[in-house]
Amino acid sequence: MTHTLKPLQAVIFDWAGTLVDFGSLAPTQIFVEAFGSFGISITLAQARGPMGLSKWQHIHTLLQDQGIRAQWQQRFGKEPDDADVDALYARFMPLQIAKVGDHSQPIDGAAATLAWLRERGLKVGSCSGYPRQVLDVLLPLAAANGIAPDHVVAGDELEAGGRPGPYMALANMLALRISDVASCIKVDDTVPGIEEGRNAGMWNVGVTLSGNEVGCTVVELAQLADGERGALKRQAAARLRAAGAHYVIDSVATLPQVVEQIAARLAAGERPPAV
Repeated sequence: MTHTLKPLQAVIFDWAGTLVDFGSLAPTQIFVEAFGSFGISITLAQARGPMGLSKWQHIHTLLQDQGIRAQWQQRFGKEPDDADVDALYARFMPLQIAKVGDHSQPIDGAAATLAWLRERGLKVGSCSGYPRQVLDVLLPLAAANGIAPDHVVAGDELEAGGRPGPYMALANMLALRISDVASCIKVDDTVPGIEEGRNAGMWNVGVTLSGNEVGCTVVELAQLADGERGALKRQAAARLRAAGAHYVIDSVATLPQVVEQIAARLAAGERPPAV
């Protein structure tokens, strides 16, 4: 019989950049296109900045950027307001729904990692900055490739709000009937997603090479010189650790070793340390 990892009870994952969509590409380009349709030019790097927030909040945050805000004022003769966020969000949504399927491929090792966790009696939760309409497209495509968590919380469906608050992580805990926040691990590739897990009192594992903080496709990453790839990885790790990550990994393919380490620390009486 496969050994258990008690007292560990659950692992809660982000989606894009963590379980699927290497490089977190699906949302990034759509933000550029949505702003462009209003005559506002933003870079991919700017679009990545607030990644992990709910998409409405992401757009709102982008509009606070000094350069983007100045473009809006020049084009429309006024400061952007919530109605403008609503308009951009309405433009963003159909574009995202149309494109998310193109980026639904699992990250290498993700399906095997989920199977490994379940073999050891752990529950698998998940949450996302994606709204429910986008997840409704993504989830069946991911499930067909072995990515099917026990519970999914969308970025727009909790009245309390999304990241960096703890609410989506805690909603998973309630739905999965987890008895202790310290028995949960949050795995995420974004700063707000790690802050979410920290604010929920969970163990946090940051993901570098497959995620938003590096932001490269598999091919782009392979084409980088070792030194450049290493620098990007170190920068991503530093940001995720500063946000509250207790461990940092390249991708979910290597998560099992970290899970075993956390389980041993829990069994020894440790709680997630403050970061």
